Amino acid sequence: MATTPSPQPTALLALDWGTSSLRGARIDTTGRVMDERAFPRGILTVPAGGFAEVFDACFGDWARDGAQACLISGMAGSKQGWVEAPYCACPAGFADVAAELRWVQDARLHLPTAIVPGLSCEHRCDVPGLASVPDVMRGEEVQILGAMHLGGWREGLCILPGTHSKWAWIRDGRVTSFRSYMTGEFYALLSQQSLLARTIDTQAAFDADAFGLGLARAGQGGGLLHNAFSARTLSLFARMDAGPLASYLSGLVIGEELHAQDLQAAARVTVIGSPSLTARYALAFDRLGITTHRMGAEASWAGLHALSHHLPHRTPSP
Repeated sequence: MATTPSPQPTALLALDWGTSSLRGARIDTTGRVMDERAFPRGILTVPAGGFAEVFDACFGDWARDGAQACLISGMAGSKQGWVEAPYCACPAGFADVAAELRWVQDARLHLPTAIVPGLSCEHRCDVPGLASVPDVMRGEEVQILGAMHLGGWREGLCILPGTHSKWAWIRDGRVTSFRSYMTGEFYALLSQQSLLARTIDTQAAFDADAFGLGLARAGQGGGLLHNAFSARTLSLFARMDAGPLASYLSGLVIGEELHAQDLQAAARVTVIGSPSLTARYALAFDRLGITTHRMGAEASWAGLHALSHHLPHRTPSP
């Protein structure tokens, strides 16, 4: 008679604590996600000195349920967060990030708890008075590590679309450099707070044809400052309706992002994010003849679980 295998114990409590939301997962020793929770308790909702209380209210029962450690990524490690975790300079991989963890010292905690640092890199300018400009990410680093862990690869390009999209280049299992683009924020500003808001229906269904036109227009050059005005004139001359115009503008800003890249050297392209956003980027890359691999929330949990394998043999007591 077959026996039912006993459940694996919780090895890790993994949290993604962002600006506006708080997500958590219980992960067993094999890396399987046992349970997930989400709360509208981003760091901006937490009063000064209140992080331990919010943590206990949302995940205290899990913390007391035998987990070996808790790793927290995201804005909880910012200056406005629970414990500041300074940025880890690129190139950076699992061992580099693990070495920069910041352990939370709080007697109210029931298990060793650490904040994951973000990443930083420098872009050379060679401009008199401005030799270089820093770039940063916080939270995306664990998604990249998770993508590497799940995919079993050590070289490639990771794209993380969103309010501030990230393009990260990985070599020999380490993030060597990355660039940030305010693509999502620009789209929101243009479609909701500019003159274009009067002629664009952001609630309309996605229109792949209009999106493709935006991509193609951006690929011709001219720059976003010029091309964005076409969303106004196409409406003015009744050449495109309000619904398709939203997708057209999306194509313009994403196309501008792609147009700035040298994609010739990209061997493997992985896009990590929400299904709707990764689908748009996959469509854009497909039009360039480039195959992409898409990932979602599983990348964060896989990254934190993989990172836990690089913790010191004896984690500090809370």
